[in-house]
Amino acid sequence: MRGLREIFVSVDVETAGPIPGEYSLLSIGACPVFDPDNGFSCEFKPINDNFDPKALEVARLSMRELYNRGSDPEVAMKAFSDWLATLARPGDTLVFVGFNAPFDWSFVNYYFHRFAGKNPFGFTALDIKALYMGATGCSWRNTRSSIISEHLKPTLSGTHDALSDARYQAEIFRLIWSLILPRAEE
Repeated sequence: MRGLREIFVSVDVETAGPIPGEYSLLSIGACPVFDPDNGFSCEFKPINDNFDPKALEVARLSMRELYNRGSDPEVAMKAFSDWLATLARPGDTLVFVGFNAPFDWSFVNYYFHRFAGKNPFGFTALDIKALYMGATGCSWRNTRSSIISEHLKPTLSGTHDALSDARYQAEIFRLIWSLILPRAEE
């Protein structure tokens, strides 16, 4: 159908550990890949006390502080869903884009289903690492962010702030997209 669009949304999360349900989602950052200034971010109250110290060290977040300042998951996921709704017209498809998308998507999907009843992204995600592998023909071990950044030379860098990282991922996606587009036009 003419006029239907795919809206690629870069999403990054910071978490208290490796799996949803057992560990809490601590923050989400998101932006449309082709409009990164339009961003969403939110911090969450933890759903339990479980945490991996290394995860908190990487995220530079405190469970205690998030219990005080974080949003209730129901409120946060509704706000995220409402923001996503502003990006799409009826019939458009929201496409979850992540760097190591299976990890980030698992938390977002779990939280959407548990706290909002449904996931506006549906049941799939686009992984930037896999896209890069397909675009360049590299090996999986060469899809680390440091190697991709060395090759593509983005202006942004990863910081472990969810919104900043979503914008960095969006830039990486756009750079990979520019590698793919010339081949698609042949």
